Amino acid sequence: MSKLKLDLHDIYNRGAEIDRALREVMEEAVRIKASEVEIIPGKGSGQLKKRVIRFLEQKDVRALYHRVDKDKDNFGRVFVYFRWK
Repeated sequence: MSKLKLDLHDIYNRGAEIDRALREVMEEAVRIKASEVEIIPGKGSGQLKKRVIRFLEQKDVRALYHRVDKDKDNFGRVFVYFRWK
């Protein structure tokens, strides 16, 4: 199973691009049946991470993945796990 990675450092202040990048990585994960997506919002103030979590909690997005884990050792990472049959 493959893993995908999305680093949001370069677009942290451009809302529409953030949403587009998140949607694209989720669609790519479904297309290739990835086992995991690592999203890196960075540490900062935590606002970008909150935005990522809100995106992942949307009903249509939530239906795509199995679970989300926040990295306990690195506040600036979120892991999205998929389960395929």
